[in-house]
Amino acid sequence: MTISRNDRTAAMPFIMLTTLIDMVSIGLIIPVLPALVGSFTGSQAEQAFWYGVVTFSFGLANFFASPILGAVSDSYGRRPVLLLGFCGLALSFLLTALATALWMLIAVRLVSGAMQANIAVSNAYVADITPPEERARRFGMLGAMFGLGFILGPVMGGLLGAIDLRLPFFAAGSLALLNLLYGYFVLPESLPADRRRAFEWRAANPIRSLHGLTQLKGAGPLVAVIACSGLAQFVLYTTWVLYTTFKFGWGPLENGWSLAAVGVVSAIVQGLLLGRLLRYFSPKRLAVLGLLSSTLAYLLWGAASEGWMIFAIIFVNLLGATVAASIQSIISSAADPRSQGQALGAVGGLNSLMAVIAPVLGAPLLAMVSHLPRGDWRIGAPFFFCALLQAAALALAVTHFHRERLAILRPGTPS
Repeated sequence: MTISRNDRTAAMPFIMLTTLIDMVSIGLIIPVLPALVGSFTGSQAEQAFWYGVVTFSFGLANFFASPILGAVSDSYGRRPVLLLGFCGLALSFLLTALATALWMLIAVRLVSGAMQANIAVSNAYVADITPPEERARRFGMLGAMFGLGFILGPVMGGLLGAIDLRLPFFAAGSLALLNLLYGYFVLPESLPADRRRAFEWRAANPIRSLHGLTQLKGAGPLVAVIACSGLAQFVLYTTWVLYTTFKFGWGPLENGWSLAAVGVVSAIVQGLLLGRLLRYFSPKRLAVLGLLSSTLAYLLWGAASEGWMIFAIIFVNLLGATVAASIQSIISSAADPRSQGQALGAVGGLNSLMAVIAPVLGAPLLAMVSHLPRGDWRIGAPFFFCALLQAAALALAVTHFHRERLAILRPGTPS
């Protein structure tokens, strides 16, 4: 079942619903996974360390698997790779709920990371059915589903986790199974046979795929921007729940609401405001404004002295939600139509590499300040580090876009 040219607009709701269910299931476990890890440890410092190991294992496996799965989707289609990802998520959540030791959590996350490339393949699906000039808006619509998933998922996870720590994992596994059934019976294929390419292990090598990403005309230097910004984002994800727990004494319920607030902003900006913003700003300008906004937000989150400030900063940082869609549209437009899966799989692999590095940096930073009294500003050390990374991404983006403008004005100038 492959989408015809006339049905491509109608296919967008299919992938949006698939992404929504996927993100709700992922969002369910975020408020409770650190607490589940903590149930196997004896101190806050030990909890921070082993939570870092658990998140590291997923990112490591996903780094190696994402380019492979992206290249497989270029060869065999997006639908079977998405179905494999839903299956991997379902197994991961259900086995995590049954875990009785830390080594089981780590093993499950390794397997899950190797099977799951849903984000990259969903982006490739959207690129298949969307002309280049519309991709920023369409990626924003997909991003809105991520946001909506993070409204519903963490709140549900917080409420269920307050009853039993393992209950959100059973709920998430059930949702992933529902997505598998939906994808199997309803989701159409987006990549026609004439746009597929033969699978090559050499091209699926994660290091080679990253090198190929750097060679994309007009987009290659953005790899460093994606790396710095992605690392900041994953350090935030790795430390958010433990940071708010250590600094404000929050539990699963409060953390669930805070993550839902992030989802509300993401859904509003990417689902409603992004299309309007693109009438006045190019994707490049939006990326710069978003990086500036999120740099300030990281600083303010780290310095927050009261829990309500976290929510205020989330709602002020509206432009921060435009960065991912803007940069993805630039990368996608620079890639060959036959290589969307490989290119966006490489972006997914790069983000997974940052997810590998993030707990190695973020968890020790948080462990170093975990002994400080509640409310101490130094507990925000991981977020101050994120602000530095995002500022570096901002400087790199501004420099690249400036050089690009000069190259257009003076065609003989290398970009």
